Amino acid sequence: MVERLVPDELWELFQRVVTPAPARPQGGGRRRHGNREVLAAIIFVVTTGCTWRQLPPVFGPSGPTGHRRFTKWSTARVWAKLYRVILDELGAHGGLDWSRCAIDSVNIRALKGELTDPNPVDLGKEGSKIRLITERNGLPTSVGISGANLHDSQALEPLVRGIPPIRSRRGPRRRRPAELHADKGYDYDHLRRWLCSRGIRHRIARRGVESSTRLGRHRWTIERTMSWLGGCRRLHRRYERKTEHFLAFTAIACTLICYRRLAA
Repeated sequence: MVERLVPDELWELFQRVVTPAPARPQGGGRRRHGNREVLAAIIFVVTTGCTWRQLPPVFGPSGPTGHRRFTKWSTARVWAKLYRVILDELGAHGGLDWSRCAIDSVNIRALKGELTDPNPVDLGKEGSKIRLITERNGLPTSVGISGANLHDSQALEPLVRGIPPIRSRRGPRRRRPAELHADKGYDYDHLRRWLCSRGIRHRIARRGVESSTRLGRHRWTIERTMSWLGGCRRLHRRYERKTEHFLAFTAIACTLICYRRLAA
C-alpha cells in the first residue's frame, strides 16, 4: 500500500524538500515512523477523505502522528516546495504548454474558520473558494484559497503573480502564459489593461456580447481539472479551520495531478 501510494519516483522528489527523520538513540521508546509511511498516510487521507483516526493500520503511524507531521510540514511549506519541484520537472521535460492558460474557481462548503464567508450562491452557507490557473493541457500552475463571497475579478492578479518561475526545456525560467482565457466574471477593463502590461493576451468573455460557449471550446480543460480535484475527497468539504492546512491539502491534490502527468 505504501509503495503504491508513494512510488519510488515520487519518494525521490519528496526527499529533496524534506529533512530526513532523525534516528532515535539506542534504547527504549517507540520506533519513529518513517517519512515515506507518513506521506502515504497523508495521501490516503487526501484521496479518500477519511479522518486521521480512521487510517488503516497498514500505514504504521496512528492518526495523531500523521496529523502532527502534516501540520509540521505545512508550516515548513513542504507541500508548496514539492509542488514547485514537480512543476520544474514537467517544465524541464517539455510537459507544460504556455501558449494558452485558463483561470476559474470552485465553491467548497466549509466550517467557520479563516477565509470562510457566506456563499451568495449557496443560500448564504459558510464556504470557501479554490482558485486555479491551468496551462493548456489542464495542469495547475497556480492555486489559491479565498472566501466564498470574494468576487472573481479580485483574484486574477494575485493568481497570475502566484505563478512561480518554472524551468523550461530550453531558455530561462518562465512564469507568464502567452494567453489567458476567463469567463464573464473577469470582464473588467482594468484587468485587461493589467494583463496587457505584463505581455499576456486576454480572452475574457464580455457580458451581454459574447456567448459563453465560444470560450468554452478552450476552457473545458480547467473544468476537467476541477473534476480531477473532486477525485480527492478531502476537498469535497472544508473541515480545516486554518487556511494553511486547507491550502496544503489543495496543494497536495495539485501535486498528484501534475505527478501523474510526469509519470505517464
